[in-house]
Amino acid sequence: MMRRIREFFMNRYGTDQLNRALMVVYALFFFVYLITKNNVFLFIALAVALYQVFRTLSRNFTQRAKENQFFLKYWNPVKRKYSSIKKKVTDKTHRYYKCPKCKTEVRVPKNKGKIRITCPKCSEQFIKKT
Repeated sequence: MMRRIREFFMNRYGTDQLNRALMVVYALFFFVYLITKNNVFLFIALAVALYQVFRTLSRNFTQRAKENQFFLKYWNPVKRKYSSIKKKVTDKTHRYYKCPKCKTEVRVPKNKGKIRITCPKCSEQFIKKT
């Protein structure tokens, strides 16, 4: 029995970033369904879950990889933006300012009073309180 199960799952695509995102979308729609009891949300959640299972069990590696790359093309900029915001919020030792001339973000140490900041990109100097 175990051998048959193992053979069934051999050479299947498995999970990737798109499948993880689909799992989150499924959970959100199912949660909204539990709150609203609107069957449309249940139908969407089940459709997303079925698509995720289809992708996981697929043997068409090239098509699933293309779908994942297409997803990542749009997801990575969002992820980068979120991580840069998170970095700024959690950084307790530095402040972040934008250069008034070229809009480059400049990181400076906190608690130094008024300092003259020189932009590394355009050499513009501006004074800010840290």
